[in-house]
Amino acid sequence: MKTVLTSWSMTLCVLLASCTFQPLYLNESRKIYETVISKKNIANILSSISIESAHDQMTQLVRNHLIFLGLENLSFVYQLTLNIRLNVQQVAVVNDANNHEGRASAGVVFATSDYIIKDLQGKTLFLRKCFVRSSFDRPEEEYAAFQAEEDAKRRAAKELAERIFLSLVQDFIKG
Repeated sequence: MKTVLTSWSMTLCVLLASCTFQPLYLNESRKIYETVISKKNIANILSSISIESAHDQMTQLVRNHLIFLGLENLSFVYQLTLNIRLNVQQVAVVNDANNHEGRASAGVVFATSDYIIKDLQGKTLFLRKCFVRSSFDRPEEEYAAFQAEEDAKRRAAKELAERIFLSLVQDFIKG
């Protein structure tokens, strides 16, 4: 019995030692990645984009997050102009049987951005539009409702910046 157990454990050890893990499409995805990176050095291109100064809080939040993602450098080749619009909608809930309108119990922040990429000569390279939506609960306390709305605006700004960033990457890869 002991020899059978030993032989099984040795066989199991040999089988496990011979197993390796490798992703199924590793070579294909690596080739695609290297091709894209070799054609265009996206990180250098993105860091050569200057973002126009913000004129309101939402634009400033988006601009700050874009800078955090890797845009904006001292020497720039491209100019990014952001035009961000913000719309906060509230949903009213009927609270009683007399169909009196109740307090707003939820809200949605809609953020839309039109952005333009221009080169140093002022020629428009890309003109795109991005849209995000961020929901929030509106509690009865006024300060809590205000904070919930502000948090939703910050989430929308962050997501909008990430969508703009991904759109820029796609635009520059396509050329």
